[in-house]
Amino acid sequence: MADTQYILPNDIGVSSLDCREAFRLLLPTERLYAHHLSRAAWYGGLAVLLQTSPEAPYIYALLSRLFRAQDPDQLRQHALAEGLTEEEYQAFLVYTAGVYSNMGNYKSFGDTKFVPNLPKEKLERVILGSKAAEQHPEEVGGLWQTCGELMFSLESRLRHLGLGKEGITTYFSGNCTMEDAKLAQDFLDSQNLSAYNTRLFKEVGQDGKPCYEVRLASVLSTEPILDSEMNSKLKSYEFQGSNFRVTRGDYAPILQKVVEHLEKAKAYAATSHQEQMLAQYIESFTHGSIEAHKKGSRFWIQDKAPIVESYIGFIESYRDPFGSRGEFEGFVAMVNKAMSAKFERLVASAEQLLKELPWPPAFEKDKFLTPDFTSLDVLTFAGSGIPAGINIPNYDDLRQTEGFKNVSLGNVLAVAYATQREKLTFLEEEDKDLYIRWKGPSFDVQVGLHELLGHGSGKLFVQDEKGTFNFDQETVINPETGEQIQSWYRSGETWDSKFSTIASSYEECRAESVGLYLCLNPQVLEIFGFEGADAEDVVYVNWLNMVRAGLLALEFYTPEASSWRQAHMQARFVILRVLLEAGEGLVTVTPTTGSDGRPDAQVHLDRNKIRTVGKPALERFLRRLQVLKSTGDVAGGRALYEGYAAVTDAPPECFLSLRDTVLLRKEARKLIVQPNTRLEGSEVQLLEYEASAAGLIRSFSERFPEDGPELEEILTQLATADARFWKCPSETPSGQA
Repeated sequence: MADTQYILPNDIGVSSLDCREAFRLLLPTERLYAHHLSRAAWYGGLAVLLQTSPEAPYIYALLSRLFRAQDPDQLRQHALAEGLTEEEYQAFLVYTAGVYSNMGNYKSFGDTKFVPNLPKEKLERVILGSKAAEQHPEEVGGLWQTCGELMFSLESRLRHLGLGKEGITTYFSGNCTMEDAKLAQDFLDSQNLSAYNTRLFKEVGQDGKPCYEVRLASVLSTEPILDSEMNSKLKSYEFQGSNFRVTRGDYAPILQKVVEHLEKAKAYAATSHQEQMLAQYIESFTHGSIEAHKKGSRFWIQDKAPIVESYIGFIESYRDPFGSRGEFEGFVAMVNKAMSAKFERLVASAEQLLKELPWPPAFEKDKFLTPDFTSLDVLTFAGSGIPAGINIPNYDDLRQTEGFKNVSLGNVLAVAYATQREKLTFLEEEDKDLYIRWKGPSFDVQVGLHELLGHGSGKLFVQDEKGTFNFDQETVINPETGEQIQSWYRSGETWDSKFSTIASSYEECRAESVGLYLCLNPQVLEIFGFEGADAEDVVYVNWLNMVRAGLLALEFYTPEASSWRQAHMQARFVILRVLLEAGEGLVTVTPTTGSDGRPDAQVHLDRNKIRTVGKPALERFLRRLQVLKSTGDVAGGRALYEGYAAVTDAPPECFLSLRDTVLLRKEARKLIVQPNTRLEGSEVQLLEYEASAAGLIRSFSERFPEDGPELEEILTQLATADARFWKCPSETPSGQA
């Protein structure tokens, strides 16, 4: 059997998202709006399969065919008759649920491959003897032939997402390296093109020179159309001795379905802002224009306090090994009024709280653009995973001048981060009850501060295309050097493009640090309803949770490549290192032996030193993070961040050894079962499913009732069309699990 690091355990936690009451309160037109937005999101989410691994679309198609022909109970009878044990069949259900939840066979949180925890030969018997195979023997047999080996393969390069020799990715062709990614980014910057909706494919021309295809996601291909903004970009270029060709049409048939449902949603829009927002999204997905998506995002920012909230597009760049390309995601949610009222009070206090942050006023935005901040109950979240909160859009120019929105996903927080006492690791016994009581409330505070004042704070120093600066070169002084500002962002440069591979994690670290720093403010705690001893417990558990998370983060570090696989967890490890460095016994991490006789560890946080030792250390670190970000000082930012992110076995913590303990005692991330909406006549019904692997599979089997087989055909055709850019899945050598 496979190393436990690469399987999902049979007892993995599974929770259902509860949005029944919020959905019940929607008006009929609001339900129709939410339904069509949800359909658009679910269709678009299928593109993630093509953004993950060469085999992911085939695996999805194979599993979907199996469970459409026989539901989990029916297939169980067949599997047991074929000789599988109950445990092996459950392992297959968990694997399938994992593929659906992550939209691929790599974990969205950690980018590690997971494989079925049963013998390949047994699974082959189940698949080839299934009802789906009886009905369509060539198709099912062909899918298994194409992806069966890779489904189980743990060849070293295939264990993690990454670029070149570091892992597998389908954002780039298999022959691309980090140097190719950097050259492509320089090319994109030179043409003022965003990488968000692109993939990069490299071939070698007859002259021996590399030829790069930058392919934009769009419904339209390269045929001429009255579309001057994009048409002028669709051509060949010579750049730094290499040939570049900008094309479009990536994911075209999938995006066509997204556009169809966005058009239908427009008919039920509640405001003109929503109509214009959707029109621009349609333009963006049709033509491949990020500028149109930015225009849509402007209308989205202006659409204040909608009953039904949503966002859709190529958004987060965490899984691009270079850190610039966005993974498709779409969400639809309804407002939770009680928690939103607290967030509104936090927004009202934001300008005052920003002054508490430890950098000079010149390093803060010239004007705080008051955002929406709502707590939402999620109806649909399509993509590779569901976060706890979001601060979007990610476009630097919009964030600096137009603003942003913050959302906290209340019903996700309620189920995804709940902890059972017996599964609590690395805490002192006397902390466990306190932790369980206050983790949820403290996390509400942390998410609020992280999203609103973490991601929402800080200025980028920019020189625009006309040579104009957005800061006073004469008077603004770098507080770290005492000198005038020496570096900044040029026109076309963004935070992601400059800081590339560390950008996401660095920014998450800055936002997490802001949350820890500002949660010490009594005014913040009072907004959330905490005073006196309760407030102190919230602070303590918030800091304790971050310290523990820093230790748990070691699961996502790969010693062989000296690299991190998850931005948020790397950020939390860095904060742990900062607090350990503060000394004076503020934080200790001690290796121990557990009651089961196996290696264990314990984190200790001295609650009496949080303000006297922890706060000053965090203050110094936060100021350095912001100054380096504002000035675009990539060299300084890398030196600071990568220094803290380094994992060694140096005493006293011996983190490399502790990583083995963390892996030994890790708990798998929960799977989330989401509902479906179905249009029956003119009414929208909410379909809910049980909190189990089988329930999650049923939710996907019923997600595309009209066109499931067509979608699977589309996915496999798109994957096959590009298969030459990687080793053909059926030919890839396997390191068998």
